[in-house]
Amino acid sequence: MEKENGGTRTPPVADTETYRDHIATVDEQGKRIWIYPKKPDGTYYNIRTYVSWVLLALLFGMPFIKINGDPLFLFNILERRFILFGVVFTPQDMHLFALAMITLVVFIVLFTVVFGRLFCGWVCPQTIFMEMVFRKIEYAIEGDANQQRKLNLSPWTQDKIIKKVAKHAIFYLIAIVIANTFLAYIIGIDNLIQIISEPVSQHMGGFIALLIFSAVFYFVFARFREQVCIVVCPYGRLQSVMLVKESIVVVYDWIRGEPRGKIRKKKQPESEQLPELGDCIDCKLCVQVCPTGIDIRNGTQLECVNCTACIDACDNVMEKINRPKGLIRYDSISGIEKGDKKIFNTRVWAYSTVLLALIGLQVYLFSIRNDIEAVVLRTPGMLYQEVDDEFISNLYNYQLINKTSKDIQNIRFELRTEGGRIKTVGSIPAATKQAISEGAFFIEMERDILRGRKNKIVIDVYSGEEKIDDVSTNFLGPPK
Repeated sequence: MEKENGGTRTPPVADTETYRDHIATVDEQGKRIWIYPKKPDGTYYNIRTYVSWVLLALLFGMPFIKINGDPLFLFNILERRFILFGVVFTPQDMHLFALAMITLVVFIVLFTVVFGRLFCGWVCPQTIFMEMVFRKIEYAIEGDANQQRKLNLSPWTQDKIIKKVAKHAIFYLIAIVIANTFLAYIIGIDNLIQIISEPVSQHMGGFIALLIFSAVFYFVFARFREQVCIVVCPYGRLQSVMLVKESIVVVYDWIRGEPRGKIRKKKQPESEQLPELGDCIDCKLCVQVCPTGIDIRNGTQLECVNCTACIDACDNVMEKINRPKGLIRYDSISGIEKGDKKIFNTRVWAYSTVLLALIGLQVYLFSIRNDIEAVVLRTPGMLYQEVDDEFISNLYNYQLINKTSKDIQNIRFELRTEGGRIKTVGSIPAATKQAISEGAFFIEMERDILRGRKNKIVIDVYSGEEKIDDVSTNFLGPPK
């Protein structure tokens, strides 16, 4: 029966909330319960299918997209080279990455506070591949949930062997494709094609990486499955502390649905009075379609990825029994209890303010970021040299970090500080694209303008007549 608490009815739960003591995929002995979710069908599932097609097309297609000869995205951790939307980032841009990560964390927190685990059900690669690729193949080969269960319990016949071999062979082939795609984001599509097309002996490291990636992806989608979301994913663990009553989640309307009970087919005697039932007919289809094996009627739980399978299942049942849809829907706890659709609260406004400030700072730092970065340092261990009675000389090493996709020609250095001059050691080479060019030069300063041991000087770096950077460094002089 429903409980009353200060005039507001609370969600129905079992007398002992044992489902909160363990995850739905583990039994009392600690053994895993294999999930056989019934094939979902409905409006949300169809929309998610279309969305997944678009996202999969982007995932597999983006490695082939290039801007000025560079990939659209590259995350080469080994060589510390990153490309985002065709813009090259180097270790010198690490502060931008650090700020971007902080901004991303704040955005995730804000998004979760407002929309719950919407990302998990609609965008997460794990959910898309599992539910929209591997699960569909499993349904096509082995049938729906009951047929899969019967097949696994049946003896090994020729039919079972053919189905199992076919399924796992396709699974592994897809895992290989996924592994190649993810490797393309790390080393680039050109290097990946080179590894695939040339003899294995020439790219043993790349070949081993492909095997490892493929094996991991196959294991995840063939065996580990929903455990990634329940056990491994840190976001799934953290979302429970980030959600508030106003967060939009997949939720069961217990006020409308309780007390649940089967549909009465026969009229009861007038003398027999039965309690009025809610709209939930306790068909348990919402449980049968859940890919993590939970009962959404128990409330928001750690395992729920907001995949909407239970919404479609319940809506289909409500339509058949001529009752309003939406018994399970996207809503908030506050929306169920009070009909309050407000999602902006103090916490949301606070997170939004912090996020906007971080985005503003990120945009500013990007706007002042140079495509060519110069580093000029005095040569370690070298003292000043007296050129003559008028000038003091220091030797400097320089580096030119070219973050662009083209060589920069006609590099020259000019001393902005008055009373000095630069003498290069040999010619200054072009700044090679996406590389570091090095060299050395002398700076000679008039003895009379030096104020002591350390003197700040400024050097401008030009490409032709265009100033591309400026550098501050110290000039070592004799003590005064």
